[in-house]
Formats: sequence, C-alpha cells, structure tokens
Amino acid sequence: MSRTEAVVDLAAIRSNVETLRAGTSAELMAVVKADGYGHGLLPSARAALAGGASWLGVAIIDEALQLRAAGIEAPILAWLWTPSEAETVGAAIQAGVDINVNSLWALRVVISQARRVGLPARVHLKIDTGLSRNGAYVTDWPEVVRAAATAEADGYVEAVGIWSHFAYADEPGNPTIALQVDNFHQALDLAARDGVVPRVRHLANSAATLTLPETHFDLVRPGIAIYGLSPVPGELGDFGLTPAMTLRAELASVKRVSAGEGVSYGHAYITKSETTLALVPLGYADGVPRNATNLGPLQINGQRYQISGRVCMDQFVVDIGAGRAEAGDHAVLFGSGAGGEPTAQDWADALGTIHYEIVTRIGVRVPRTYVDADRPASESSTDLVEQVAHG
Repeated sequence: MSRTEAVVDLAAIRSNVETLRAGTSAELMAVVKADGYGHGLLPSARAALAGGASWLGVAIIDEALQLRAAGIEAPILAWLWTPSEAETVGAAIQAGVDINVNSLWALRVVISQARRVGLPARVHLKIDTGLSRNGAYVTDWPEVVRAAATAEADGYVEAVGIWSHFAYADEPGNPTIALQVDNFHQALDLAARDGVVPRVRHLANSAATLTLPETHFDLVRPGIAIYGLSPVPGELGDFGLTPAMTLRAELASVKRVSAGEGVSYGHAYITKSETTLALVPLGYADGVPRNATNLGPLQINGQRYQISGRVCMDQFVVDIGAGRAEAGDHAVLFGSGAGGEPTAQDWADALGTIHYEIVTRIGVRVPRTYVDADRPASESSTDLVEQVAHG
C-alpha cells in the first residue's frame, strides 16, 4: 500500500445496488455526486451500473459531463446549477444529460440553450414538497408547469421527469413524510391537467428506497446506501449493505515516552504513565476532522484505540499504551467493521455528525485503491489506472 489509502471495494458497491434493486420494481438511479461520495466518480458509476442501476445522478453538471466523456451512455440527471453556467447547460443538452428545472429563470436558460445548440433539452421539473431547498415552491409550481408545457409543445424541452426530495425519510414515521407524499401527488395531478405527463416520477432517496415502498413511483434515487452505509442507522440494522470504503495508513513513527508528556498542539492530551505513541500520517488536510481530537477511533494490529491529542494538518498521534506496533504497521481508521475495525458510523457517532460527511471529506491527497473480489486480478489493471487519475 501507499503511505495512506482509501481502499474502495467495487464488488461491495455492485452488491449493494443489487440488494436495493431487489427491493423495488422501480428503476434505480445511483447517485454518484461528490466524486461518488468520496469513493471515486467513474469507478463507482461503473460498479453501480453493473449492479443493475439504469440511471446515474449527480449534483453538478461538470460531473455529468465527465461521465459522458468516459463513455457512459446511461441516462444522467444533474440538478444543481446557477445562471452563470448557461453554456455548461448547453453542453449538457448536447451530451444528452438531463437537467433539473426548479424555476422560471432556469427554464428560460434551458430554452435559450436548447435553441442555441439546436436540440431539445431533457428536463426534470422539481417541486419543493417540504424541504424548502431546491425546487419550485408550491405557489410557483403552476406557472413553472405551464411554461414547461408550452416549451415542450414548441419542441425546446422534453419533460422527462417530475421529482422532489424528502426532509425526514431517515426518521420512519415522521409526520412530514406523509405530507410530502401528498404534496407530490398534488403536484403530479396539477402537471397532468396542464398536459405534462413525465416518463419518470421520483421521490425516494436511500432511506425511502429501503423503508417506504409506497414512495418508489417509477424511479428511486439511492445515494449513501449504494456505498454500504445505512441511511437509517440504529435499530433497523444494515439492510444487508456492505460498506465499500476502508481508510488506512502506515505508521510513520512509534516511540516510547515518559509519563506526563504533552501530546500534539496545545497538549490537549497528557500521558498518564510511560507509554508508546504511534504517529499516523493523516490529518485534517486529508479529511480527518480536527474535532476528532481525543475522540476519533481507529485500529492498529487488531486493537482499538482513540486519537490522542489534537489532529494536525498532516498527522495525528495515538497512545497505544502497552500495545505492540512499529513503523510501517497499518492503522485502520474505518472500514466495513468485519475485522473489528471502526466503521464510518462509529466515527459519526463519536463526532456528532453523519457518516456521509466522514466518507465524502476524504481528500484527493489520499489515493483510492480499487479492489474487486469478484473479478480476476488480470482485470483489475483498469482500476489501478483510475486510482492514479483520481489521486
């Protein structure tokens, strides 16, 4: 291994998508935004498609264009863009990328770019059903739909989808869920009255894909679940998902120190007795949260420890007590948990955050190494090339 690495199990991603597909009759859009939630855009997309995804979803248009440039032909939806990206919208239309429309201004930009490139734009109209984020507000929805119907009749757009996003799907039984579903049905009914009948209606994120089958409609949009992390951690279990990323590093130093020694900046940790300190070459520049100081769990040689002292830009220290280690041994920050190592959920619990943040923040300084237990070693060279391209 290299000094540090994030090992991504493509077989796990593929298997997770297969598990999700088995639980629905709807088509499945694998969300690979944010560089595949930190796992790598292209390898994650290919693994998800191999597992049965028929669509891909990204936040920004540039990621969609990267997928097209790599030869991926599956439908792709990009949903977050601004007025200054008008020409990028045009490039997306030319590449056959589906574009989110959340307002009249967005529709006007899309129409203008469709005219410029001489092709109709594939659009998904987004209704804000209760998240108060992206999407047309309920009072603006009728005007957006009518304008889209006119643009479709004029040949400038094809209304491929109508969609929305949950606020509380990760809390099964939350009363907002039923309200949002009702609002979505009303939005669909209004659109139908104005002649906008999309090919795909989609509302379900990872949590809803796993726990709310009545919200699947024509297409589900799991994101975090395809990487093996439960969107509803706790009493509902792991849903048969396997975490795909393992973050690890080689120890850069191991030394004995006396009792009473201050460790790292500000001496936020003081050794209680003579002990052994191990140095891990990962820091907040690599995505290890600085607030993991004296909290972040990890495993060294089969034993669990916590970060000791402040997380620095490039490194942190671990008091391993009487444990045995030497430079070059592996420290595992998180993985699947199968070998007793912490998981991304363990990190989230320790830091009071969500596992989404833990995996997506791992930076480009940490190379991704792609493994696939279901493929012969001779077929893995492509993944190694992608590792270099990513890192």
